[in-house]
Amino acid sequence: MLQQKWTIDKIQDWLEKIDKGMITFQEGKAWEILWQLDQVEWVDGEQSQHKAQLFAMLAKARYDRIGKIDPLVERWTNEALQKNHSSVIAHELRVEMLINFLKSIPIPNKFPPIRETDHSSAKKQTAKEYEEIAERFFNYYETYKEMSTEVQDSLPFISENSNAKLKLLSDLIEQFQSPFDSILKAVRQYASSVQGVYYSATQFQEVAKATSEIEQLMGRWNAERANELQSKEQSALQELKAMIGLEEIKERVRELYQFLHYQKERMRQGFQAKDSINLHMILQGNPGTGKTHLARLIAKIYNELGLLDRDEVHEVDRSRLVGAFVGQTEENTLKAIEEAKGGVLFIDEAYTLKRTGAAGNDYGQTVIDTLVSAMTSGKYAGTFAVILAGYPEEMRSFLRANPGLRSRFPDQNQLELVNYSLEELVQIGEQVAIENDYILTIEAKREFMKRIEKAQVDESFGNARTAKNIILDAIFQKGARMSLENPQTDDFVFLEANDFKGKSPTKIELSARDELDDLIGLEQVKKEINQLTSFVHIQQLRREKGMKTLPLQVHSVFTGNPGTGKTTVAKLYAKSLREIGLLKRGHLVVVSRADLVAGYVGQTAQKTKEKVKDAVGGVLFIDEAYSLLSKGQGDFGKEVINTLIQQMTEYEENLAVVLAGYGEEMEELLSSNPGLRSRFKKHISFPDYGQSELLKIILLRANHAGYQFGAEVKETLTKLLPEAGHAGNGRFAVDIFDQLAQTQSLRLSDRLENEQLDVEELSTIKEEDVLQVLGNRGI
Repeated sequence: MLQQKWTIDKIQDWLEKIDKGMITFQEGKAWEILWQLDQVEWVDGEQSQHKAQLFAMLAKARYDRIGKIDPLVERWTNEALQKNHSSVIAHELRVEMLINFLKSIPIPNKFPPIRETDHSSAKKQTAKEYEEIAERFFNYYETYKEMSTEVQDSLPFISENSNAKLKLLSDLIEQFQSPFDSILKAVRQYASSVQGVYYSATQFQEVAKATSEIEQLMGRWNAERANELQSKEQSALQELKAMIGLEEIKERVRELYQFLHYQKERMRQGFQAKDSINLHMILQGNPGTGKTHLARLIAKIYNELGLLDRDEVHEVDRSRLVGAFVGQTEENTLKAIEEAKGGVLFIDEAYTLKRTGAAGNDYGQTVIDTLVSAMTSGKYAGTFAVILAGYPEEMRSFLRANPGLRSRFPDQNQLELVNYSLEELVQIGEQVAIENDYILTIEAKREFMKRIEKAQVDESFGNARTAKNIILDAIFQKGARMSLENPQTDDFVFLEANDFKGKSPTKIELSARDELDDLIGLEQVKKEINQLTSFVHIQQLRREKGMKTLPLQVHSVFTGNPGTGKTTVAKLYAKSLREIGLLKRGHLVVVSRADLVAGYVGQTAQKTKEKVKDAVGGVLFIDEAYSLLSKGQGDFGKEVINTLIQQMTEYEENLAVVLAGYGEEMEELLSSNPGLRSRFKKHISFPDYGQSELLKIILLRANHAGYQFGAEVKETLTKLLPEAGHAGNGRFAVDIFDQLAQTQSLRLSDRLENEQLDVEELSTIKEEDVLQVLGNRGI
């Protein structure tokens, strides 16, 4: 149960900030507070007052968004008035509904003409059209009168502005009555008077006079609507302010707007400036941070200030600019500049224009040279703005390699869009849901947050794009699961927790601990892995409860001979860390020296970083890690180690690294670098398999593959397996079974021409198969 005082303070603080314009109303937040209100015992009707205000605001927000009255708008408005008949917002909404109904007046701006030369049938048809227009108006007028009566008790509660607007439109509606009444009477008499080309001139004149009067009234009507629409138009700064998050960017753009406005005013007053206003801009940010949307708003700002003729953005990327032969690239680039003239040329992923180590026939540099020339001189200079966009790290490297391009973008025009916070992503998700006419329940919001946190693995996280995709997937899951037998309105409105959980698993999956327990042997390894993951889990729980925690030590060294299960256990270790919530992906990336070490300076670090990125959110398993330590000249193994240490520090708990290899060699590797040893304090030794364990592995492998052994076959196999085990360990056991299956297949294939084989024969491995395989191997 929630504390009443905390809930009251929270509601009052939130509503006060909305009233002062400090924050915008959020439908999802309103529903969260409504659900919280039901968890508290209230006195003196305070709960009803808060609920009334929230329902009224929800109805108003929905009405503004969809532009019409639907069952939910009507229900929430009535709910608000039932709980508090003095709800100003609800009364304002009822009147606003009437005002919007008045704006939907069914009158054409121009009436169809009645020509004197028309045949009688054409004149009768036109008269009929006039009659239908008049009848539509009077039907509309009757509905208006009914609605007007219903809102009379709301008039004392509404603002002077709403009262004045309603009075103006109501007076205009009343003025339409008389000319429409004249039209209705006149056209009926007129239609009956038409014979051939003859007609009643009196009725014709009455219709013409009435339509002229109506068209004049419609002129006033449309002028009133145009004034209102113009007052509601948002400026680019208002649009930016309404966006979720991006507080630093909003302030930078506001300052830029003020500066550009100031410079423009100076020029208007006759002051001279040696340097023209620089409109070119660089936007850096990870996927889904709003770079493209911000570019469009900046184009709108430039246009509003009169700095550009158009607010249009021409979007291109490398594929649209770089050609396949000499001359084509320059032609493509000039064409893009021509199309962007008067507006903004937006180049997404601009860093791809100049690729490191690109071949001589790569013409990305030609794009840059052509662009710089057009920005600074010639007929295009000053006629368009360039906005380059891309990921932060790549854009910084790109600009360092192109100082000529970099100098065209002043520091104040370089903006970096940071990743959205979890709270902001929730708001974005709620907004996407609302735009699709859905609302998230509190439980749905929690599941949505879990999905977001799971997706926040590395810099490839899609931010707002990912939030949108998760919401759209939940909408799909809801529609795919919901039965359409006796659906309720809420079934089409609320997204619930179950909608975010995806498909139900088709089979029950064993936990990592259960899978580990099912492995043959390795009892001490199992104990140490369970101890390690339990420690991590408990420290996480302590952290969640605000208790002191010990440093998490998830990086490990696995030592043992080949085939002792190091890779298999590492895979289950990754899965276990995912299950307890430390790792978000829980996958295993296996690499060796060849995957990390390159042939020249710089490439090794890059290769290592790429493999680390692949493993972020999971476990990086470096097999035969001791091979990184080489005493040869010009070897880059140490570069791998240094890069690995740096990357482990950067990704912290979002990455676990396992070094694997022989015991002595691994000890030598750790001794070579103090930073390496300090990060790998957990050492797990994998013993060799004995005879009984090798037999169990063979039998388990056979069972999983649908094969069986007779009792005497198992005894023979046991006797023939080395008592001390085998250097190949588990790999040896797996190899033995594979050869047994092949030997059995060869034996059975000789009988296929003369007889049919039953299921038992196809699945049974006999003693002769065992003797032949072990004999062939010299055992």
